[in-house]
Amino acid sequence: MAVANAPGGAATYLDERLGTNAAARKNLRKVFPEHWSFMLGEIVLYSFIILLATGVYLTLFFKPSMQEVAYDGSYLPLQGVQMSEAYASTLDISFEVRGGLLVRQIHHWSALIFVAGIVLHLLRVFFTGAFRKPRELNWLIGVTLFVLALLEGFAGYSLPDDLLSGTGLRIAEAIMLSIPVVGTYVQFFVFGGEFPGEDIIPRLYVAHVLLIPGIILALIAVHLMLVVVHKHTQFPGPGRTNDNVVGFPLMPVYMAKAGGFFFIVAGVCALLGGLAQINPVWFFGPYYPDQISAGSQPDWYIGFLDGLVRVMPNWETNLAGHSVSWNLLLAGLAVPGVMFTLLALYPFVEAWVTGDRREHHLLDRPRDAPVRTALGAMSLAFYLLLVLNGGNDIIAYTFGLSINTITRTVQVALFVLPPIVFALTKRACLGLQRRERERILHGRETGTIKRLPSGEFIEVHAPISAQERFTLMARQTYQPISARAATDENGIPARGGRRRSRLSRFWFADTVPKPTAEELHANGHANGQANGQAELSHGDEPTELAGQQ
Repeated sequence: MAVANAPGGAATYLDERLGTNAAARKNLRKVFPEHWSFMLGEIVLYSFIILLATGVYLTLFFKPSMQEVAYDGSYLPLQGVQMSEAYASTLDISFEVRGGLLVRQIHHWSALIFVAGIVLHLLRVFFTGAFRKPRELNWLIGVTLFVLALLEGFAGYSLPDDLLSGTGLRIAEAIMLSIPVVGTYVQFFVFGGEFPGEDIIPRLYVAHVLLIPGIILALIAVHLMLVVVHKHTQFPGPGRTNDNVVGFPLMPVYMAKAGGFFFIVAGVCALLGGLAQINPVWFFGPYYPDQISAGSQPDWYIGFLDGLVRVMPNWETNLAGHSVSWNLLLAGLAVPGVMFTLLALYPFVEAWVTGDRREHHLLDRPRDAPVRTALGAMSLAFYLLLVLNGGNDIIAYTFGLSINTITRTVQVALFVLPPIVFALTKRACLGLQRRERERILHGRETGTIKRLPSGEFIEVHAPISAQERFTLMARQTYQPISARAATDENGIPARGGRRRSRLSRFWFADTVPKPTAEELHANGHANGQANGQAELSHGDEPTELAGQQ
């Protein structure tokens, strides 16, 4: 009996001292909506858990030291070769430690999946507008997690001290040295002296296993807490409003699904770790400052930075006795800094341009926000071009092309292709909006052709379902902020008012409005006469947001 009551007794003990029951009762019944895209955030969380578990195992055997030793392990091609203890211990993990290579590869694959999950999750949040009020802070946390994941990946990638990772460290050192005036001081501080020194691996080790993971863990906890506080977003649909959440409770339904999904993610990581070789450091050999690995390629998430460095012209000037390497300064620091700053500030920029200060708990479909979707597609095109150029030497070798031709082509494409992608994406979104407007007004195409007594041939349309009509009518349509609305009560232009009005017109001028109540009534033969008034609950008239601030 005592054993049977042990859980209840423990719960009572904690509740009497911490008041846990009320909080548990509220949070365990919290509702989570269902949609496949919401699983992207779970992939990030589960892969991070796998990273922590495998990382703890690897720390038991890794030696973060740059002291030189003669290798005497079981990998015959490197026996007797002078190398750092870090590289020798990595070889020992791969060939001597039971299960070491498997765990090491699971760790590496999990890291790639972790960063990929963050990127896809950020894209989902961006394209659906889930960053809008009240979730701006959560967006900033997400962008910070992305940057920390890049740093964490680079630190872990550099720890084995093989020829490939050493090449990456050399590039990082060159970027540091490109900083005007203080570059040499920064390089000496990070490396503890002349490159490569003896301190960089121990310092990267502390950052990789303690500092950055601790910050990531804290930010993930805050991120999840804010999800609970703000409640989960959901896509429009029957019964779903800005004030409720339709889905399943955390316990027992969602918890059971989440637990099963965790084992799926863990299984995929284990399968990749066991079957797909990654980062075979024994092929590269130990790092020596006077050597470089041919065809060096970083992990994909750093590939855009490598491609940016490769695409920059070799610009260098001398100012007041200081050499400024613009090719590294711009590509390694300035452009990435601008990219991540714009990414972090976008929710605030959109809120200012559109004048939308309301809370949003219903998501947009990408087609419902053509300019936002086009900006995202344009940014992706720019990013993918840089990733592609990060492997220009491999591409040139594989296809027998000139590396200079590839670089020149990418240089031109970076200025030409993104605007084209923007225009095509916006046009596609507007085309989908027009198609859905016609579908609401005239119903769906049946493929049945009839001939009228006059001899005219027409296609018969059938009414769409009430559920589909509800979803298509759920989107908001806005009017651009007029120049009048950009002035105060005395008619004096507000600060930045004209600029804001022009940007607002750029944002909303081409948006296709939803059918009005009169149009729905006039087309009652396709959608049902009684449904016209029901659609008014979605706000059929365009909204000018300037008056809602």
